[in-house]
Amino acid sequence: MIPEDLEIRDSTIHGTGVFALKSIPRGKKLIEYTGRRISKAESLKLCQADNRYIFEIDDATDLDGDVPSNPARLINHSCNPNCEAINEEGRIWIYALRRIPRGAEVTFNYGYDLVDCEEHPCKCGAPHCLGVILGAQFHDEYRRSKPGHPPTLKPSSNPAT
Repeated sequence: MIPEDLEIRDSTIHGTGVFALKSIPRGKKLIEYTGRRISKAESLKLCQADNRYIFEIDDATDLDGDVPSNPARLINHSCNPNCEAINEEGRIWIYALRRIPRGAEVTFNYGYDLVDCEEHPCKCGAPHCLGVILGAQFHDEYRRSKPGHPPTLKPSSNPAT
């Protein structure tokens, strides 16, 4: 179920997205990312079948979020996200990294690694978008491998962005 301060609608980033119906304060727990708990073996099969809704829970278990009861699966990736996904004792929660203004799309960084990142284009529209979906810890390495790519994104000092 979608919380009352969020709505699902068409997104300019990708297909459908999740949007703030009112201003959301920094640090607010927005929504749980839910799904089926699966083994790493099943997770690998689903990933190879192009399931993009898998979250790692621990060394033995992943979460398949590709279920209709999980509206959090519709939150799009951004190279400059306003939210983050946090694993709290095996449950994935989406938290606001900064104030999210009314009407803004809720986003988080999917955290993909450098392997096959070119197969996952990003259209987030952030000023320093990498053009691929990639975890923040790999951004600098990716930029170094791509001469002429935009410089490192500096965190915004404006809490509204």
